[in-house]
Amino acid sequence: MGTVHAKSLDPLPMHGRDLGVNPDDLMEPPEQESKQEILENKDVVVQHVNIQGLGRTKEDLLGYEISDVFHAKNLIDVMKRAHVARLRLLRLGVFKEVEVLIDTSEGKDALPNGLDVTFEVTEIKRLTGSYNTMVGNNEGSMVLGLKLPNVFGRAEKVTFQFSYGTKETSYGLSFFKPQPGYFERNFTLNLYKVTGQFPWSSLKETDRGLSAELNFPLGVTSHTLKWEGVWRELGCLARSASFAVREESGHSLKSALSHSMSIDSRNSAIFPNRGALLRINQELAGYTGGDASFLKEDFELQLNRKLFWDSVLSASLWGGMLYPIGGQPSCIADRFYLGGPTSVRGFGMYSIGPQSEGDYLGGEAYWAGGVHLYTPLPFRPGKGGFGDLFRMHFFLNAGNLCNLNYGEGPQAHLQRLAECIRWSYGAGIVLRLGNIARLELNYCVPMGVQSGDRICDGVQFGAGIRFL
Repeated sequence: MGTVHAKSLDPLPMHGRDLGVNPDDLMEPPEQESKQEILENKDVVVQHVNIQGLGRTKEDLLGYEISDVFHAKNLIDVMKRAHVARLRLLRLGVFKEVEVLIDTSEGKDALPNGLDVTFEVTEIKRLTGSYNTMVGNNEGSMVLGLKLPNVFGRAEKVTFQFSYGTKETSYGLSFFKPQPGYFERNFTLNLYKVTGQFPWSSLKETDRGLSAELNFPLGVTSHTLKWEGVWRELGCLARSASFAVREESGHSLKSALSHSMSIDSRNSAIFPNRGALLRINQELAGYTGGDASFLKEDFELQLNRKLFWDSVLSASLWGGMLYPIGGQPSCIADRFYLGGPTSVRGFGMYSIGPQSEGDYLGGEAYWAGGVHLYTPLPFRPGKGGFGDLFRMHFFLNAGNLCNLNYGEGPQAHLQRLAECIRWSYGAGIVLRLGNIARLELNYCVPMGVQSGDRICDGVQFGAGIRFL
C-alpha cells in the first residue's frame, strides 16, 4: 500500500479551517459501493502516530488529543478519527496549520496491515497582534489585542486587550489555562479596568477588578464558577443628573461568587431553526467581603421550531430577581434594566421601570417574553450565499421591571410584576454578523406605555449579541 496524503482523499478533507464541523457531515457518497466496502472491511492497525513540526509545544499535551486514532479498525475509521484529532489539535489554539499524512508502516516491526499516521503542524508565532471591531448591545467598539499563545507549551495563553467604544473603554490582562485532554475544562484569571457611560441613568462607572473563573462541562450542561473582586467608582455623567443618581455616587467594593449553568441544543446562536437554550445565573455578594451584599438570580429560556417554507417560530423568556442582604439597599450598578432594541422593542434603551427626573434607576425584579416568526427574504435573493445572512421577522414583545417589597410575600410580588405590562409588536429585517452578533432594523408599535417611559414609535435600529 502506497502513501496516502489527506489532500487527495475526497470523502474527508484533512486541512483547512473548519473547526466545529462534524466529520460525519463531510462524508460524500462513494463513486462505487464496492470501493467503500473494501475500505470499511479491510482490517488495519495503526502502529505509530507521529507529530512533526513541534517547537515549544510539549508532546504530552498532544497525546490526549491524538490517542483515539490508535483505536481505528479500518481505513475509513482511520480517516475519520484522524480528522477529529486534527480538529482537536486546531482547537488548542497553538497551531496555525495541521495536515495529516497516512502511510503504510515500515521497519522491522511493521505489520502487513499496519499504518503510520503523521500530523504535520505549524505553530503559531510566540507573539501575535490583532485589530478588529466588536458589536455589543447597541454599541460598537474598536479592539486592539496582543496575544502570547502557548506560553509554557501546554496551550496556555496570555492576552492583553484594549477596547475603545462609543460608551465603554476598557483594558485587561488575562491568563487562560486548559486542562490537558479536556479543553472544555479551563481556568481563566483576569485583571481589568473598565470605564462605561450609561446615559439613560446619567451615570458613569469605572471598575477596577480581578476575577478568576473555572469552566467545565457536566453531562449536557456547561458550568462556570467565578469569583470577582471589583472596586467601583460611580459618578454623574451630566450636571442635570437627578438627586437619586447623585446619592449613588462614590466608591464601593464588591466581592461576589457566581455560578452559571447552560444547556444549548440550538444549531446556531443567531439564526437557529431548531433546539433550545436554558441559561441560569446566580450571584452572591458580600460573604467574601466588600460593601455590596445581595443575592441575584436570573434566567434565559429560548425555544425554536422550524415551520413550512424555511420559516422558524422562536419564543424567549427572561426573568430575574435581586434580593438585598443585611438591610442594605441595592446599588444602581447591580440592578436589572429593561427596554430597547435588544429586549422590549419600541421603547428607549433601558427606559422601562423606576425613574427619577428622567434618569432610569433599574429595578430589583423583571420579566420579559417574546415571540418571533422568522422567514427568508421575499423571492430568496442570493439563496445559499449572501441572501442567507438576512431574515425577515415579525415579533411580539412584552415585559415589566419594578422594585419589590420583600415583606409582602410571593403572591404580592407576582401581582406587582403583572401590573403595568409594557408590550410591543412590529416587523423588521435581521442581518447576521458571523455567528455571534446581529443587526436589526425594525418598525415598532409600543403599547402599554406608562408615565415616564421613553418610547421609540416607528423605525428602531439595534445591534448586539443577546436579543429577546
